[in-house]
Amino acid sequence: MEDRDDEKKKLLEESRVIAIVGLSPDEQKASNVVAVYLIAHGYRVIPVNPNHAEILGQKSYASLSDVPEKIDIVDIFMKAENVLPVVEEAIKLAPKAIWLQLGIVNEEARKLVESSNIPFFMDQCIKQQHAKLFGK
Repeated sequence: MEDRDDEKKKLLEESRVIAIVGLSPDEQKASNVVAVYLIAHGYRVIPVNPNHAEILGQKSYASLSDVPEKIDIVDIFMKAENVLPVVEEAIKLAPKAIWLQLGIVNEEARKLVESSNIPFFMDQCIKQQHAKLFGK
């Protein structure tokens, strides 16, 4: 699989708003660690988690469709078998990219997103990629 570093770097430079689906308020969880990192690097993180009203001081939304602003990147932290409906919802919002975090692999989701011409990253940590690409 090609690395696509140039594409990722451009995407991360041009994006400001990242919706994290499955963001946990638990500081020990990877989704929370990633969100704190992204916020520290100037991104606006929008939590999408129907079980919490607020996470990291931000209003949390029940679904992507409830978010009232344009989302640049949809970053998904969910079990691979649960991502398809979220990916379908994300495609309707036409973000700059849809990203499945490290350890999340869903080929059906990949095919769906690629057929919609939205850049798609799977089984990669956005925090690790950002740190690698920007040396921070």
